[in-house]
Amino acid sequence: MAKQHIHKVTIKDVARVCNVSTQTISRVINKRSDVSPETRQLVEKAVAEMGYRPSALARSLVQQRSYTLGVILAGLKYVGISQTLNGINERCESSQYALFIKELPRFDTPDIVPVIEALMERHVEGIIFAAPEINENVKLVQSQLPSFCPPIVFLKSSPNPNYTSITVDNYGGARKAVEHLLASGRKHIGLVSGPPESLEARQRKQGWQDALKDASLPASPEKQAIGNWSSASGASAFAELVQKYPAMNAAFISNDQMALGALHYCHANSTRVPEDIAIVGFDNLAESAYFHPSLTTVINPLRELGILAVETLLAQINGEAQPGRVISLPTELLVRASAP
Repeated sequence: MAKQHIHKVTIKDVARVCNVSTQTISRVINKRSDVSPETRQLVEKAVAEMGYRPSALARSLVQQRSYTLGVILAGLKYVGISQTLNGINERCESSQYALFIKELPRFDTPDIVPVIEALMERHVEGIIFAAPEINENVKLVQSQLPSFCPPIVFLKSSPNPNYTSITVDNYGGARKAVEHLLASGRKHIGLVSGPPESLEARQRKQGWQDALKDASLPASPEKQAIGNWSSASGASAFAELVQKYPAMNAAFISNDQMALGALHYCHANSTRVPEDIAIVGFDNLAESAYFHPSLTTVINPLRELGILAVETLLAQINGEAQPGRVISLPTELLVRASAP
């Protein structure tokens, strides 16, 4: 049997049906304003009915742009980073941009130049650096950026006047969590923090400390334990906290995964939540509503962070914004059964 060839609808086919030029079709597709409403409606109807799909390659060749962004990240196994990547991908799709992703083998990769060069070989128009700030890794990256580096936006990093940084209000979210516990009458509030080398962990710990200080309560060492963001570390750190701080009747756990470990410890040791100990997490994982009891937590806008990163980078690429801004997304407390 002879192979049947399916005719692919081209821009010339649409132009012929609409009796307009291919340039007019291109203007409509690219949402240019220099097209009459009647012509726009005619072309959009024909495009929908004929099933025309613009060629990204053709658009790149004509406009001499790649319509591609690069993303550098590390720790993709962590929920927060994957949620941010989902937001980045969503906004790229809606903007008709492709993504090239480079995952660093570790947070403090010593030489970032080969990674930048690899992305530039793909002709990326801009780069989002989405790896978490651990110790001095972001400063190291910024010191190594070559002069030919395309526009770059850093996520969840310390401010630098030469680069735009988009972050989340970790400090404010932690304060809201502790202030909620204080308002409910809890005065003995422990902390399970993330690893001290993490900027986010330090910001959340500072929020806990300052909220206690404003309530004239000490943030002493026996009230603190350290985890590594995992559920297992949350359980062991919480067990340590119970031993060190027997008067504890509430705890701020610096992420939801560690809070799950704390809830597991309470269940295994017949500790009632929230009657004996109230627990608040941070992140609002999708699963946190189904923890037992459901987890009071701080909403971390990670998907929105990714969306804003793309929007901000595209504004720089298009000359609509200058680098050097610091943008902070607000956080919000979501009250559930673990700390009503």
